[in-house]
Amino acid sequence: MPKTNMIAAAASDEAMLGVFERIALAAGREVMRVFDAGCAVDQKSDSSPVTEADRESEKIILAGLRAAFPDIPCVAEEEASTGIVPPDLDDAFFLVDPLDGTKEFVNRRTDFTVNIALVRHGVPDIGVVFAPCTRRFFSGRPGRAEAIEVNGDYQIIGRRPISARTGVAPLTVVASRSHNTPETEAYIRTVGAAEIVSVGSSLKFCLVAGAEADVYPRFGRTMEWDTAAGDAVLRAAGGITRTLDGQPLAYGKRNQSDDEDFANPYFIASGKPAVSRPV
Repeated sequence: MPKTNMIAAAASDEAMLGVFERIALAAGREVMRVFDAGCAVDQKSDSSPVTEADRESEKIILAGLRAAFPDIPCVAEEEASTGIVPPDLDDAFFLVDPLDGTKEFVNRRTDFTVNIALVRHGVPDIGVVFAPCTRRFFSGRPGRAEAIEVNGDYQIIGRRPISARTGVAPLTVVASRSHNTPETEAYIRTVGAAEIVSVGSSLKFCLVAGAEADVYPRFGRTMEWDTAAGDAVLRAAGGITRTLDGQPLAYGKRNQSDDEDFANPYFIASGKPAVSRPV
């Protein structure tokens, strides 16, 4: 790509990321309103929980995205659960999880997140992950990942670049609090983990992106909206998410022979690969 086009693309990505950040903060504020007030918990057809916070957050996110980018289709968890999915995703589409970690939310834990991502050509390129209860906020676009400081009024007051680290055994492994599996435990034993950090939601990707952990193995069911935003932050920080056959985790998966649309296979998210040195 010519240099002028690269500069223009970077400026466009930065502008889109700014929109994501503003929408995520607004959605996070609404999530916390519901969290503080308390709400009923319903069940979807797959028996997973859903709350007023999920629904209201998604309304805010989709309204903001569709107003700012009317030509880019949106795939959002709660809409998808009712069968509302764009027929054609083209080369770029948004993936939205309005409240990742609903079980954490329901159980009054703090590590639930608001997630917005742009997928281009099957790759999560731009994303934000906002944990409104702890105000941890992460963003990523090609070439730059950041940790963002947010005050009590949901205003951004600072930001700093983050970069994934090259893991050196024994590794720090981040695992799912609500979805641990025997396969995950077996994998952790194989890498001889020095420390296991248990956390809910897409923050697991962000801990690897910010060099707070080395690897996040997921041997359990996820959907693309669960992973896209965190994966975008990780890739922007120099890390990668791969399936068990070593291929980068792809997005926009439809008409899968062995699973439903947008379902992910098992994967391992990790920091920067070790650099081989000449013998």
